[in-house]
Order: sequence, then structure tokens, then C-alpha cells
Amino acid sequence: MSRFDFSVPVLIAGSGACGAVAALAVADAGVMPLVVERDDRPGGSTGMSQGLFCAAGTRSQQEHGIDDNADIFFDDIMAKTKGLADPVIARTLAANSAPVLEWLRDVHGLPWELDTRFRASYGNSRQRVHGWPEHSGMDMVQWLHRRMNDASIDVLMQTRLVDIFMDEGRVVGAALERADGVIEHVGCDSLIIACGGFGANRAMTNLHMPETATLRFNGHEGSLGEAIEIAARLGAAQGDMGSYQGYAMLTDPQGISVPPPVLIEGGLIVNKSGDRFTDESHDIAGMVHPLSVQSDGMGWVIYDAEIESRCALIPELVQLMALNAQKEADSIAELARLTGTDPARLNAAIGEAQKVADAHGTDSFGRVWADGRVPRAAFRALKVTGALYHTQGGLQIDESARVLRPDGTAFPNLFAGGGSARSVSGPSSWGYLPAMGLTTAVVLGCLAGRAAASASAA
Repeated sequence: MSRFDFSVPVLIAGSGACGAVAALAVADAGVMPLVVERDDRPGGSTGMSQGLFCAAGTRSQQEHGIDDNADIFFDDIMAKTKGLADPVIARTLAANSAPVLEWLRDVHGLPWELDTRFRASYGNSRQRVHGWPEHSGMDMVQWLHRRMNDASIDVLMQTRLVDIFMDEGRVVGAALERADGVIEHVGCDSLIIACGGFGANRAMTNLHMPETATLRFNGHEGSLGEAIEIAARLGAAQGDMGSYQGYAMLTDPQGISVPPPVLIEGGLIVNKSGDRFTDESHDIAGMVHPLSVQSDGMGWVIYDAEIESRCALIPELVQLMALNAQKEADSIAELARLTGTDPARLNAAIGEAQKVADAHGTDSFGRVWADGRVPRAAFRALKVTGALYHTQGGLQIDESARVLRPDGTAFPNLFAGGGSARSVSGPSSWGYLPAMGLTTAVVLGCLAGRAAASASAA
């Protein structure tokens, strides 16, 4: 009797952006994969995201007159991470971002285009954030699952990867736990780990990133790092396990993210007293730490009616406006009353920013107000706190998304992407570029899928 209940050419664990894209790539290569998903519906970390993707050298960029290419993207990644990102993974993501985006657009109809609301900022020297205007990451997941359904790809929901079986250095199968607790042993020619990170595993985050202990977790509760630990027991290497995306603009009590363009368009952040405490334009992920040391770890995002208008179609701001979450005031004094901040200190904070912006200068925090955009009456304010959104470290991989051992040799038919794989944010939070989470998931999903299909056909 076979040791496996059944066998498939390619087994994919996880059905978020990475797993879904991997499945489409496998199917496009003429091989039929099986996808398993621990949840009862698709979504995961992708479903909680804005559905945005960085790509360099796309047709949509060219249509908007944006001069960008893989070399510039690679240089931006390495500069943001102070040269500490894995250069092989960075080059792989930069070089394949546009081709993968165009494949998904041309072959599978994903309606991605350059999102011009995201100006070059936070480490991206060019406008390269792509998305589906007025839609979210959940819309993206659902679209990908429709494409998988069109391709007759089977997806087993409420099915969790619990072990991987090896024979002479190759993956030969996996143990899967179904919703009723039954364990099935499934053989496979290739296995792609496309599971989440470990942000919901407090023991792992305390071990690898203890500075996040006081932060809320605002990610997917299934991000427990189990697949990373399973692969590690097989001898897989890990990289940048202290890397993560923090975020300083999770609204309280709504739990909805204030989108970055609110700051990019001129918004600022003050603490509970009304004081500014950081350059809001410098580090979108690392800004969580200066906020966390403020009183109660709370602050206010200050913007105005014009900024609100510029960002009004971004889904998260649409939700916040529908909830009437924002405080609205026609003067700084009224804004101070509504937010409970000190009127004199709030007036000094906003007044300095307005004065420097009028002169197109640089303020005391180092923020450059070159375009003169700064909050002015009528004011808006949202109460925010800091949170851990997702981890960026994971299994060490090569340019084909093959999982590596500590000595640099590759498992021939074990692949990883998404939250399970090492990304390119360096060793901590300060190296994160906007939208790189989905870039890593989508690009590595495609490359892993193509390589797994090839390995299975060999």
C-alpha cells in the first residue's frame, strides 16, 4: 500500500496572492496543481492589504511618462535597506516585477494600473505602485480565485499543512490536516509553501523582534509561522527574521488603516499633547516606533479638506468617512478642543509646518515641504496608534524561489514565497518600501509556480 492517500504533481500550501499566482503559473505551464488553504475562505494577509504592487518598467508607467526600470528599483531597495537586503532576492523582485504584472494583466485580466495617487516617496524614487483603483486586497484575492476556478484548479479549504516528507533530499509529500481533524498524506513532485508569516505568533515575534512586544497586531490571525518552522526542522535556512512592517496609522477604535497618501499629500502626526515628533515623510514603517513612545502610544493624523478630497477614493478613507471617524474643525482652536490636545502646542506644531511649507523649506524634523502642501482650515483629524502588520523575514530562497539550506544548497523541489519567504526589507522595520509585501508574494508566487511545474515535469 502506498504511503500516500493520493498524489499530485504540485502541491501549494496557501491561497493568498502568492499561492493563487503560483497556481495560475503552474496551470499555464500545463501542469495541474492542488491548492490547500487553512481558512474557510480565501483572504489571508492579502485580503487585509490595499492590494498594491510595486513594479518597475511597466506599460502603465510608460503611459504616464514615468522613466523606471529594474536597475533603478534594485538600487532603491538596496538604498532603503542600507545595503542589507539579500541582493539576489532584491534583483529577482526588481527584474521580474514588470513581466509578472504584465503576464497577470494580459493573460489573466487583472486590471492593475499605475496608481498615480502614490507619489514617489518612502524609498521609491519613482511612481511604481500599481493597483486596482477603488478596490482592495480582498478584491484582488477574489479575482485570482475566479481565475483559478476558470482554470479548474482545485482548492481545499480548511486544510492545513502540518508536515513535509523527504526522501534522499527531495520532498515527496506532505501531511495535511482537514477541518474534522483527519490527517491525509499527499504525495507530490513539488511543494510550494505560500503561507503567511509569523506576526500572530507572539513567541516568535518576541524572539526575533522584541521591540514589537507593545504593538498591536493588525494582521491575519493565521500568520503563525507554522510552515516556516516545519521547513526549518528539515534543515531550511532563514533570513531577516527581525524584519517586519510596522504602521503608525491604525485608527482607534475603528481599526482601519489611514492610507499613506494622506501623509504624502501633506498630512502630519501629533501626539496627545499636540506636538509633532517625527518626519512623517521619511519612514512609513519605522514611524511606528516614535509613535509608540508617546503618551499611551497614541496620536492624531492631521490633514485638511483638500487632502481628504485628493484621497477620497482610497477604500480605507472611504470607510473612515462613512463611519464619520474624522474630527472636523474650522480652526486650530476648535481642532484642539475636539482632539483634547493643548491648543498652544497644537497651534505651534501646525503653525511651524505652515510657515516652513510656505517657504518651501525644511522643518526642524527634517521634513522637506517642497510643494507647499500642508494642512490648513478646514482641518480633519483621526486618532491613531501603532501596530505590527506583517513580518518580512522567512525561509531563505534563491532566484527561482527554491528554499535553501544554511550551506547555500537548494532543496530541488521545495519552494517558498509570500509571508513564508525572506523579503527585501533588511533586518528590521526601517527598510520596508510601500507595497513590497505584495510584490514579494506575487513575483515569488509566479517564479515558484513556473519552477515547480518544470521540476514536476522533469
